[in-house]
Amino acid sequence: MEYRRTRGAILMAALAGLCVAALPVAASAQTMELRYGHMNPPTSAAGIQAQMLADAIAKNTSGQIKVTVYPSSQLGKLQELAEAVSTGTIALSHNTAGGIGSLYEPFGALDTPYLYRDYDHLMKVMDVESPVMKKLNEGLIKAAGVRVLYAYYFGTRQLTSNKPMLQPSDLAGQKIRAIPFPIYMAAVQGLGAIPIPVDWSEVPTALATGQVQGQENPVNVVLSSKLYETQSHLMLTGHIMNAQVIVINEKVWQKITQAQRDALSKAAQDVRKRASEMVKNQEAEETAKLKSLKMTVIGPDSGLKLDVYKASVNKVIQEKFGAKYGDLYKEIAAIK
Repeated sequence: MEYRRTRGAILMAALAGLCVAALPVAASAQTMELRYGHMNPPTSAAGIQAQMLADAIAKNTSGQIKVTVYPSSQLGKLQELAEAVSTGTIALSHNTAGGIGSLYEPFGALDTPYLYRDYDHLMKVMDVESPVMKKLNEGLIKAAGVRVLYAYYFGTRQLTSNKPMLQPSDLAGQKIRAIPFPIYMAAVQGLGAIPIPVDWSEVPTALATGQVQGQENPVNVVLSSKLYETQSHLMLTGHIMNAQVIVINEKVWQKITQAQRDALSKAAQDVRKRASEMVKNQEAEETAKLKSLKMTVIGPDSGLKLDVYKASVNKVIQEKFGAKYGDLYKEIAAIK
C-alpha cells in the first residue's frame, strides 16, 4: 500500500490547518491550545502518556500552553493522524516509527524487526539527541514539516491467534493483521503469515468477524484493548521492540517562544522516562494477567521456535530493505 501526497495539497491544508492546530483560548490572549490526537484508548499506556504530556506542558508553561487530548481515533485513523500533524490540522500526535515513515520513508527503518540488542540500545537510538535521530528528525522536518519531540518504549510486539503457532510454517495461509505500513507488512510476512492491512480502529471487529485470524502488538495493548476476548494464544515472538514517537507540527514549534520550547522539551524528557519505565516495569505483570484471563502464553521454554522465526523474518527484511536501509542499520548498530 502506497501513501502519496502532493506538496501543493499539504501546503494548502497547512495554511488552513495551522489555525486549528493552535487555537487561542478565550480566557487569555497569552494562552495557546494545542490539539493532540491519537488512536489509543485513554486508559492504555499510550493514552496515559499522552495525558502525562498534556499535564506536564501545562505545568511547565504555567498554563500558557494547554494541550487537549483526543484519544480513540476521534480525530482520524492511524495514517490520517500522521498527515494531520504534517498539514497542521492538529498540533501533536503519536505513532509508530513505521507510521512516521509514511511522512519520511527512512523513519520506518526504526521499526525493523530484531533490530535492537536490548531495551537500553533502543532508548539510546531513539533519544532525540542521538546521531541517528538527529539526522532523521532533520529529514522529517524538511520533508513533512513535522518534528519529533520524544520517543518512549512502547513494548515488545508479540503474536496472537486462536491456536498455537510454534514456527512460521504454522502460519502458512493464516491472515494476520498488520499495521498498514511497509515494515510491518514485511514483519508479518516474515513470521510466515499473509499480512492484512487493517487500521487499529477496525482491529477488534476484524478479529471478531474472522477477517483476520490474528494480530501482533505489545502485551499492554492486548490487555488494555481486551484482545484476549477474541484471541486465545499469545506467542512470545518478540519480533519488534517498539518505540512510540510523539511528534509536533513544525510551524507550531516555530511559533512558540524559546522559553516555551524549553518547557516542552523538559516535559518531553520527563514523560519519556516515566512512560518508558511504566511500560517496561509492567510487561511481566501484564503477561501474567493475560494468563489469568485464560490466554495460553507460549515462549521458547514451551515449544516456540524463536530462532526459526528470527531467521524467517530476517530473510524477508533483508530482501526487502537490506539495500535501502543497510547503512542506517550499521549506524544504529554502532550506538553503544
